[in-house]
Amino acid sequence: MTVRAILSRKGNDVITIEPTVTLSAAVKTLAEHRIGAVVVVGPDAQVAGILSERDIVRALAQRGPAALEEPVGQVMTRKVVTCAESDTVAELMERMTQGRFRHVPVVERGRLVGLVSIGDIVKHRLQEMEQESNALKEYILTA
Repeated sequence: MTVRAILSRKGNDVITIEPTVTLSAAVKTLAEHRIGAVVVVGPDAQVAGILSERDIVRALAQRGPAALEEPVGQVMTRKVVTCAESDTVAELMERMTQGRFRHVPVVERGRLVGLVSIGDIVKHRLQEMEQESNALKEYILTA
């Protein structure tokens, strides 16, 4: 299965912010949308970074409450690992495990087309396992 299959069920909507937004405003965006990360895009609509809950905790631990007034561009993760719709779920799981991150922007021809989280992958794998289990049960019943 591919990332495209996950996006076909989940959709392509991605919450984004600009790097000039304050960390405080970004925190409100995360809470409002009930999400754990937000993609940071530059003026050219290209992925400039990603801001996760982990980035926020790190900034607060290092600089205290004053970090909330800093621009997201100073706090975000700049080295963003992305994937393509044609990447397999297994490849993506391996990258996420090795890199120890939970959100991966999906980019096609330089354009952001989706975001996949570890929760999306787990949900997808559970559905696959259930389908396989049902197919085996059906095979046993009809054999």
